This record gives sequence, C-alpha cells and structure tokens, in this order.
Amino acid sequence: MIRQAEQRDASSLAAVSIEVWLSTYLREGVNAFFADYVLAEFTAQKFRDAVSDPNLSIWVSENRIGIDGFVTVGSTSTPPLANCPPLEIMTLYVQPRHQSGGRGVALLQRALAHCRSMGGERVWLKVNAQNDRAIAFYLRHGFKRIGSTHFVIADSAYENFVMEADIPCPVD
Repeated sequence: MIRQAEQRDASSLAAVSIEVWLSTYLREGVNAFFADYVLAEFTAQKFRDAVSDPNLSIWVSENRIGIDGFVTVGSTSTPPLANCPPLEIMTLYVQPRHQSGGRGVALLQRALAHCRSMGGERVWLKVNAQNDRAIAFYLRHGFKRIGSTHFVIADSAYENFVMEADIPCPVD
C-alpha cells in the first residue's frame, strides 16, 4: 500500500533511512565519521519537520507490519544544473529485503504522478555514481544522466550523477 506520510511515521522513516543508507554506502564497516553523520541526519524530528513542510511530499510503502520504503519529492529544490526543473525526487529508499518486489516502482510512479499533478513535465534526482543498482533502476524507468555534482560531508565529496526524466502524461 502506498500512502502519504503522516507525523506518526517519523521514527519509522528515520529507521528505514538509516538502514538503507548504511547498507548502500558503508559495506566495509561503520566508522565514527559516517555514524555521526547518519545519526545526526536521519532523526525522527527531521522527518516530523519534513512531513509538515509544504514544499515536500512524502509517500510511504507500507506492508502489514510497517513501513518498508518511502519517496520524497521537493517542489522548490535548487537544481545542481541550470537546465533542471524545480521538481526533485530527493529520496527513494526501500529496505534491502523488500527490493525487487515492486515497491520502488510503485513509489517512483506515485512520485511522478504527484509531479505531474503539480504541472511538472520533467523531474530530476541525484544518485551516487557508485550505486550501480540505483542507476540501472532509474535508467530502466526513463531517466537519463545529464551531469554530475558532489555530495559533501564535512571535507569529503562524493560524485553523484544528476539524472532527469520526462513525466509521462496520465493515460485516460
């Protein structure tokens, strides 16, 4: 089931974020530098604030036990490239054990439908340049690489690809 996030989801969103981020980017072990970043960035309070932010829209994938993924769309994002539209898919996280089950596709489709309902014709996102699985997912769903930017934590920078897609018109 896909539904709009609510305040009561904040701690679950934080937990899913931590799980996905750690399993995606820290495969060799967790050091204090990244642990401090994750614990400061993915908090229930930050997600409560995000759910209340009128410039953000968050949808969750929920199974019979709880939330197993979510997508966040920003409507006033500052694009990293001059030709990007203001609509951004900021986050699309699905718990590793629930990937390949259609949840990511359902969340992406919900995000694209939301962007279309806001009058958007294109949407952009950033993806870690080493995240081959996510890059392949977005390519399969109509995104194309249009440039690069960097994700910065303290004094370290990590290449991210900027990808963009046309938002399909709804079928009647």
